[in-house]
Amino acid sequence: MQIGSLHSQKNPNAYWINHSGFWLTYFTIIAILHFSLMSIPFFSTAVAWTLTNALHSFSSYLAFHFVKGAPFDTESVDEGAMKFRTHWEQIDKGKQMTWTKKMLIVVPVILFILASFYTEYAINHSIVNMIALLVGVLPKLPQFHLVRFFGINEF
Repeated sequence: MQIGSLHSQKNPNAYWINHSGFWLTYFTIIAILHFSLMSIPFFSTAVAWTLTNALHSFSSYLAFHFVKGAPFDTESVDEGAMKFRTHWEQIDKGKQMTWTKKMLIVVPVILFILASFYTEYAINHSIVNMIALLVGVLPKLPQFHLVRFFGINEF
């Protein structure tokens, strides 16, 4: 009898993101980030919202689209195919436009709208917020599934 040889059919690298506890934690981290930035005395409200938007977009890019591989053994589930995929490509078994993926696209858009409103559409903040929006949304679109630009992160 082999102990510990049974595996679930869920990818342990990505199935946790579909639970309500993830969303509570995700929004709490964003709120803590924003309130931490607001507590810095020399940051205005506009700077705090722009930094919240930019830090969220760039950190989500790194977490979902840059890091590849599988920290857990998934050989029995997918025969090792996930070793060469980003975290975003592993979510929901690679299906596009699921509820989870739509929500992860909506969050940067909402942060962009809030940041734009609180910066009163100042041009310098708008440029930073627009770049952050592009970094936060473009890689999540179905057209960019399994796409690697300039050979970056290909292997």
